[in-house]
Amino acid sequence: MKNFEYIVPRTLRGAVRLLAERGEQARVLAGGTDLIVQMRNRRRQPERVVDVKQVPELNQITYTARKGLRIGAAVPCSQIYRNPEVTARYAGLVDAVAIIGGIQIQGRASLGGNLCNASPSGDSIPALMAYGAVAEITGPEGAREVAVADFCTGPGRSALRPGELLVALRLPTPARNTGAHYLRFIPRNEMDIAVVGAGAFVELGNRGKEFKSARIALGAVAPTPLFASQAGELLAGKPVGDEAIAEAVEAAKAIAKPITDMRGTAEFRLHLVGVLTRRALQGAVKRARGEFVANAVQEAAG
Repeated sequence: MKNFEYIVPRTLRGAVRLLAERGEQARVLAGGTDLIVQMRNRRRQPERVVDVKQVPELNQITYTARKGLRIGAAVPCSQIYRNPEVTARYAGLVDAVAIIGGIQIQGRASLGGNLCNASPSGDSIPALMAYGAVAEITGPEGAREVAVADFCTGPGRSALRPGELLVALRLPTPARNTGAHYLRFIPRNEMDIAVVGAGAFVELGNRGKEFKSARIALGAVAPTPLFASQAGELLAGKPVGDEAIAEAVEAAKAIAKPITDMRGTAEFRLHLVGVLTRRALQGAVKRARGEFVANAVQEAAG
C-alpha cells in the first residue's frame, strides 16, 4: 500500500471539492470494507482517501409516507436492519443487508459502498433494483439521479463521473398488498460471496390472487447485476400460481450470462437462477399476503 492523503470533510460541499481536486486519484471511504482490501492488494492506489462518515447527508435514514425511504450512502448495514421503518416496510432490503459479511463487517459496511463497489455479486444491488431504488448523486456540476438498475456499468465500474459522490439511495413507499424477498446461494453458511442472488418485488390485486406488477433482479450471473424487466412484466395481470411463476423464471434464465469459476459452473448457476427466482417470487407473494417469511436477522435471533 503506497502513501496516501486521508481527509475527513464535515460538509457535502467539502467532500465534493476534495474529490474533484484529484479526480480519478481520489476515492471515497464510506465503510472501507472493500476499499481497504483493494488498497492492500494494490488493486486501487488512490492518492487521496475522503472519509465521508462525518457528512450528515450521507449518514441519515429518513422515511415519510409521501417521499418513501432515504438511506444515506454511508449508513452502515447494522443501522439499516435495526431501523423500525425499514424492518416494517422493506423486508426485502433487510434480507440483503443482513447477509453482507459478518456482524463486525455490518457495523462498518454501507449500502452505498456495496453499490459503488459495483461487484456483479453485490447482495444489496438486486434487492435495490427490485424496489425500484434511485441513487442521488452530487458532483462539481450539481446533483442528478440515476436508477440503481442503470448504476453498475461493468465489474467495479459505475455511472459515477470523476469528482461525483453517491449521497443517498431512495426507495419509494411500498403500496398495500406488496412484498419483496431476496436470497442467494453460497457454498457455506456465512460470509461468502453469492454464487447466484435473486430479488423480487410484487404487487398483488384481486384479494391477493393476481399479480398487478412485479420486478425481478439477479446477481452474480453477468458482468453487472441484472434487472430482468421482461420477466417481471410477464407476471402482470396473471393469476398467482406455479404456471405464471414458471414463465417468469424462464424469462429470467434467458437473460442470465453466467460464467464458470471456482465457485460454480455456468450450468449450475443457470439452474440456480431458476430455483432462486422462483423462491424469491414465492417469498415476495407470501409477504404481500401478510404471511411470515424469516430473514437473516430473525433467524439469528431465534
